[in-house]
Amino acid sequence: MTLTDDAGAGPLAVIHRLLEATNKHDLESLAECFAPGYVNETPAHPTRGFTGRDTIRSNWEQLFTGVPDIKVRMVSHSVSADQVWTELHMQGAWRDGTPHELTGVVIFGVEEGAINSARFYMEPVEHLPRVVDTADRVSHRVTHGRPATREAPAEAAR
Repeated sequence: MTLTDDAGAGPLAVIHRLLEATNKHDLESLAECFAPGYVNETPAHPTRGFTGRDTIRSNWEQLFTGVPDIKVRMVSHSVSADQVWTELHMQGAWRDGTPHELTGVVIFGVEEGAINSARFYMEPVEHLPRVVDTADRVSHRVTHGRPATREAPAEAAR
């Protein structure tokens, strides 16, 4: 399937409805994209998983309130039977002006015109100065973006 397929049929159409409802901040239409027994998994953060359409509604209600200009766009996608693999980019600003930006992959399971599962691989976008020194770049990765502490050789020997 492609973005030009029939907008009313197939799993990709459900994802398009979800994106449209999200960008319009239409909470009820967004919630209707999900099956009542929806299951969300976040493999990198297992405790963040949840179930149910009501939880979706509650989470997005809070997000629409906290990030009133939030928009989501699909960067890329692939459809295989009842699964839609999406690369998504979400952007807006919290009410205090702090940027809110996530990007990553969500794998949606779609059945009978509703999303019944999703595996989230979305992460905050880091806007840090570019690191050109290889040692600093490796240190940055190892510390997950937190400044690395470097001891002077004499201090390390103590």
